[in-house]
Amino acid sequence: MFSAPSTSSPDAADRTSAGQPSASARGTTAVLAIILVGYFMVILDNSIVITGLPHIQAELGMSSGALAWVQDAYLLTFGGLLLLGARAGDVLGRRRTFVLGLAVFTLASVAVGLAPTGAWLVGARAVQGVGAAVLAPSTLALLTATFPEGAGRSRATAAYGAVAGIGASVGLVVGGLLADLVSWRAGFLVNLPIGVVMLVAGLRALPETERRPGRVDVAGSLLATAGPAALVYGFVRAGEVGWSDAVTVVALVSGVALLAWLVLVERTAAQPVLPLRLFTSRERVGAYLARLLFIGAMMGFFLFTSQYLQDARGFTALAAGIAFFPMTIVNFAVALAVPRLQRRSSGPALLVVGLALAVVGMGWLSTIDPSTSYAVGVALPMTLVGAGQGLAFGPLTASGVVGVDAADAGAASGAVNAFHQLGGALGTSLVLAVAATYAGAMFAGTVLLVAALVAAVVLVLPTTRR
Repeated sequence: MFSAPSTSSPDAADRTSAGQPSASARGTTAVLAIILVGYFMVILDNSIVITGLPHIQAELGMSSGALAWVQDAYLLTFGGLLLLGARAGDVLGRRRTFVLGLAVFTLASVAVGLAPTGAWLVGARAVQGVGAAVLAPSTLALLTATFPEGAGRSRATAAYGAVAGIGASVGLVVGGLLADLVSWRAGFLVNLPIGVVMLVAGLRALPETERRPGRVDVAGSLLATAGPAALVYGFVRAGEVGWSDAVTVVALVSGVALLAWLVLVERTAAQPVLPLRLFTSRERVGAYLARLLFIGAMMGFFLFTSQYLQDARGFTALAAGIAFFPMTIVNFAVALAVPRLQRRSSGPALLVVGLALAVVGMGWLSTIDPSTSYAVGVALPMTLVGAGQGLAFGPLTASGVVGVDAADAGAASGAVNAFHQLGGALGTSLVLAVAATYAGAMFAGTVLLVAALVAAVVLVLPTTRR
C-alpha cells in the first residue's frame, strides 16, 4: 500500500509550465508572508471566539446550545467544504481562489462583528467557514507550488506549521484582551483592514499557478463535501446530546458511508477531487492521522482550559487569555528553532519528540485538583504542551505534503486541512461527551495525544526522508 515518496528535481522552482512558478522571479519572501498572514487569519478566528463566548452569550442572550453553534457552524462549513475548495484551486488557479476565499472570509468577518442577533452571528460564522474552506487549502497549495522540496520548502513549511500552532494560542490571548477591554466584536472587525491589505498584496505579488480545468468530478465533489460535513455534524451533535443519540449515530454512519463511497468513485474518476495516490505514502498517511488526533486533543485543551480558568478559577476573559502566555511564548520560540533543528535531525524525529512532550504536559494537566496552584498545575505543564506544539506542527505539515507533485498540491493541502478540521470537531465533541471535569477532559486529550504519538512512531518515523 505504501511507497517511498518522490522528490522534486533541483530546478523545479524555475518550471512555470509544470505548475510551479519561479520562486526567484516572484520574490519568495513576499509570497511566503502573504501566505502566512492569510493562513494566520483562518487559524486565529478558529480560537479568538473562545475566550469571548461568555460576553457573546450575555450580549446576545444566547442559550448554551445556541452558543455552541458559534464555533460549530464555522467548523461544519470549513471542514465540509475543504476538499471542494482545494479542487477549486486546481480548476481556477490558486491565486484566484486565495483572493476569492480571502474576500468571502473578510466580508463574513465584518458580518460577524456587526451581528445584531445570535442567529445572524451563527449564519455569518458559517459563511466565514466557507471562505476559510477556499482560503486555507490555497495557502498551502501556493506554498507547495512556490517552494520545491529541499531546504527552502522545509523552512517554509516550518513557518506554516508555526502559524498553525501559534495562531490558536494567540487567538485566545487576543480574544480575551479585546473582549474585556474593547468588545468581542473587535476581534472580527479587525479582519477588514487586514483583509483589504492582503487582497491588494495578493493580487500584486502572488504567482498564478497553472489552471487544470478538464472534467469536473461532480460525484467526487459532492461526496467529498457531504462526507466530512456529516462527520463534523455528528461529532458536534455528540458533544451536545451524546453518542447514543439517534441523529448522532445516523450522521456518523452516513459520514463513514459517504467517504467509503467517495473512495470507490475516486478509483475510476479521470480527475479526482481527492486522488487516492495521496494515500500511497506511508509518511503522508501517518501525518494525516497524527494531525487529526493531535488537533483533537488541542481543541479540547484550548476550549476547556479557557472555561476552567474563567469558571473554576474566576479569571476574566483577559486574564484567561494572558494565562496562556507560558504556552504561547514557548510555542513561538520552539517553532522558530525548528528549521535549525531540522538541519541536525529529521522532521519525523522532531514530530515524535514534540508529541511526547505534549503527552507529558497534557497528562500533567489531568492531575489537577482544586488545591493546585496555577503556576505549578497549569503554567508549567502548558510550557510542555507549547514546546510540543512548536516542534510538531512544522513536521506534521511537511510530512502531509511530502513527495506531492504540483498537480496534486491543491488536493494534498485540502487533505491536510480537512484532517485538521475533522480533528477539531472530534476533539471538542469527544471531550464534551466523556469528560465531566477539567481533569477528565485533559485525560481524554492525553489519550488522543498518545494515539497520535503511536501513529507518528509507526507510520512517519520509519520513513527514509531526511
